[in-house]
Amino acid sequence: MTRGPAPTTTGQLDPRPLVVPGIGAAAREQRAAALDAWLTGLLAAGLRETAGGRGGADPTTVEGVALVAVGGLGRRQCAPCGDLDLVLLHSGVPGMDELAAALWYPIWDARLGLDHSVRTIPEALSVAHDDVKVALGLLDARHVAGDGELAARLVDAAADQWRRTAVRALPALREITATRWQAHGELAFLLEGDLKEAAGGLRDVALLRAIAFAGISDALRPAVRAAHLRMLDTRDALHTSVGRRVDRLLAQERAGVAGLLGLRQLRPGTVGPAPRQLPPDGDGPADGGDAAGDTAGDGEEAARAVAEPGDALLRQVAGDARTISHALDDAWRAADRLRSGRRRGADGRPLRRPVARDVVEQDGELVLARTAIGARPDPSLSLRVAAAAASARLPIARATCEWLAAYCPPLPTPWPPAARTALITLLGAGPGLVGTWETCDRYGLVDGWLPEWPRMRSLPQHNPVHRYTLDRHLVQAAAEATGYAREVDRPDLLLLAAFLHDVGKGLGGDHSVVGAPIAARIAARIGLPPAEVDLIERLVRLHLLLPEVATRRDLADPVTIARVAEAVRDTGTLSLLHALARADARATGPAAWSDWKARLIAELVRRVHTRLDTGRLPEPPTPDPALVAGPLPAVHLEGERVAVAAADRRGLLTAVAGCLALHRLEVLAADASMVGETALVEFLVQPRYGTPPDPVALAADLRRAVTGDVSVTQRLRGRALAARGGGSPPRVVWHRAAATDAVVLELRAADAGGLLYRVSSALDEAGAQVRAARISTLGGDVVDAFYLVGSWPDQAERDRVEAAVLAAAG
Repeated sequence: MTRGPAPTTTGQLDPRPLVVPGIGAAAREQRAAALDAWLTGLLAAGLRETAGGRGGADPTTVEGVALVAVGGLGRRQCAPCGDLDLVLLHSGVPGMDELAAALWYPIWDARLGLDHSVRTIPEALSVAHDDVKVALGLLDARHVAGDGELAARLVDAAADQWRRTAVRALPALREITATRWQAHGELAFLLEGDLKEAAGGLRDVALLRAIAFAGISDALRPAVRAAHLRMLDTRDALHTSVGRRVDRLLAQERAGVAGLLGLRQLRPGTVGPAPRQLPPDGDGPADGGDAAGDTAGDGEEAARAVAEPGDALLRQVAGDARTISHALDDAWRAADRLRSGRRRGADGRPLRRPVARDVVEQDGELVLARTAIGARPDPSLSLRVAAAAASARLPIARATCEWLAAYCPPLPTPWPPAARTALITLLGAGPGLVGTWETCDRYGLVDGWLPEWPRMRSLPQHNPVHRYTLDRHLVQAAAEATGYAREVDRPDLLLLAAFLHDVGKGLGGDHSVVGAPIAARIAARIGLPPAEVDLIERLVRLHLLLPEVATRRDLADPVTIARVAEAVRDTGTLSLLHALARADARATGPAAWSDWKARLIAELVRRVHTRLDTGRLPEPPTPDPALVAGPLPAVHLEGERVAVAAADRRGLLTAVAGCLALHRLEVLAADASMVGETALVEFLVQPRYGTPPDPVALAADLRRAVTGDVSVTQRLRGRALAARGGGSPPRVVWHRAAATDAVVLELRAADAGGLLYRVSSALDEAGAQVRAARISTLGGDVVDAFYLVGSWPDQAERDRVEAAVLAAAG
C-alpha cells in the first residue's frame, strides 16, 4: 500500500485515504479497510468540530450517530477508482447538517465520488419502502464508524422489511432492470460492454443477492460466485489500466486489462473454443478452464488464426456474463411462480397445456410430455422442444433442459426430416429465437447440433461496425431475416444462409471464401439435397457482393451490372442475396445500415434483375439538362444532393469536395460528366455531425470555390491539413477490368474530414481525370473508389499516381 499526502507533524488527518493498488479480493478488502480507517478519522474530526455536546467524542463510543457504508464499500468490494456510498445515520440528535458538511467536504476535496444521505432509521426505511433501488442498497449496509448498535438496528430492520415486501417489490424492480438492459445491452454479446450496467454485469449480481436474501431462490450458486469474482477482478484491472473510474470495456483497453489479469495469448495459428458455461446452479466453476484454450473441442474444425489476449478477456467476460444472466432468468421465474402460485386442476395435479408434439406448458414453462420420456428418446426431440419454445415465446424448464442434455441421443447424419424442420422453425421464430437459442446453448444442446459452434461462441469481431460477438451476430441475423421471408421463393434457405453466413470468421483469410465450404458441409449434414447445398455455399460466398458493389462501384457502368449478374446467375439467388444483405447489416449494428445504403443496394438489385430477366443491360441515367441551365457556375441544392455546373471540368470535383468538407458534409458518392460543353459534378452527401449546414452559405462558398476565390481555397487547405487521419498506413488497390472506359483506383485509409478533397487534388495534379467516386465508410476506415478515365496500361504511370494518392491520404 502507498499513502496519499503525508500527515502533518501536528497529527492532522490525511487529506486522502491510503491508496491501495492491486487486483483481486485481497486488494479490495485492503481498500475497504483503508477507507474505513480514513472515514473513521473524518467522523472523529467532525465530531470534534461540531457543537452540541459531542465535541471530543470518540467515534467508537459516540451514541446516536453512525456512519454506514452501502454499495461497494458496504460489500468490501472497493474498485481502485470507485466512489463512496455513505449514509450518516442518527437518532434525531441535533447538529446533523454541520456534521454532514464536515464529513462530505473532505471527501469531495479528496476528489472521490460520493453518493450521500442523512437519515434516521424510520426515514431510511420509509425511502426504501417507496424506492426499490434504495431497498437493495440497504441490504449491503455495513457499520463503518460511530454508534454500532444504531447501525445494526438499521441493517436488521432493512433486511426484515425486504423479506416481507420483496415479492411485491420485484415487479417494479424487474421493470427498472429491463429499462437498464435496453439502454446498455447484453454484456455476453457486446464487443464493448459496460461491466456494471449491462445485462449480466455487476448490477445484476446485486439483484441475485437480493432475491436470494428474500429466500425466493438460491441464486448465488458456486458458478455465479466464481463469475462475480472474475468480473470484479476485470473491473479492478480496467480501473488500474485506465487510471480512472470507468466501467465500459472498450476495444483499445482489452489488451492492457488482459495483461494485468495474466490472460495469455494463444500460440500463433490456433484458436480454441470458448468454454460452454455451466448452468448457474452447478457445483463447478463457471468456466471449463482457460477462456481460450489451446485446442479445439471434439469434432471441431481446427481454427487457423491468432487469438490476442484481449480476445481471451472478451470471451471470459462473455462467459461470466452468461452465467450471471442465466441465474437471473431462473430467479425471475422462481419469483413469478411464487407470486402467482402453481396452477392446478380439480384433481390437484398441475395444469398442463399441449403446445407441440411431445411438448406441454406447465406453470408458464415448457416441459416434456410424459409420453416423450422413454428409454430411447427421439434424436430430434431437443430441436423440436426448442422450436416450440421459440414459437410460443415461452422458456424451457430447467429440468427439461437438463434431461435433454443428459439423455437426448446425438442426431444422425444426415438429419431426419423432423430435426431439419424443427431447425428451420427455430430460426424462423423471429423475436423468440434469441432467448431460446441462448438457453439451449447454456445446457450444451447447441454443441450437439453443431460441432462447429464452440469455436464461434463469444468470438470477438474486430471490425468497429460490429456490435455483437460472432455467435450472437449469427443468431441475430437469422432473427432479422424473418422480416424478409415473404420476399423470397425459399425462405427456409434464407434463414439457414443468414445463420451460416459468417461461419468462416476466425479462421484466417476472406471469411466469405473460407466459410462457404463449411456452410456447405453443415447444410449437407442437416440433410439438404445437393442443389440446395450448392445454393447455400454460393449465398455464403457472395453474401458481401451486393453491399460492396453498391457502395464502391458505379452502378451506371454496364461492366458493374454484367459482373454482378454473372456471379449471381439467376433472379432467385439475387432476391436471396438482397434479403441476406439487409438481415446481415441490421444484425451488425446501426453503423452498418442507412437509408442511403438501402437505396444503393435496391438500385443495384433492380439493374441486375433487369439483366438477368431480359438479357439486356439497363440504360444508364443521363444528367438532367436543367442542372446546367442558367449562368455558370450553377449550384443546385436539394436535400442530400448537391450539383454544381461550370465551364471548366479540370479541378471542379476537387473544389466542390473541399467546400463540402469545409461545411462538414460527408460525401457518399460523386459523379462527373459533360452536358454539351458544360462540366457537371453531382454529389450525394450527409452531415458529418448530424446538423445540416446553412444552404445559403454553402451555395455562396461553392460558387466562390469553383471560381478559385483565394479566401475559400486557403480555408480548404488549412482544414484539410488539420484533418489528416491516423491508424494503419493507407493502401491502394487497382482494378483495371472493373469499368467500361476507366480503371478503378481503390483507396483504403483512415477516415478523416477532407480526405476526398486531398486525394482528388493529388489526382488532379497527377493529371488523372476522375469521372466518378464512391465512398464507403466502415467504422473509422473508408474505402474510396475513384474511376480514372483511360486504360492506364503503363505501370510506371500507375505507380506515380499511387504514390501521390498515398502521400495525400497519409
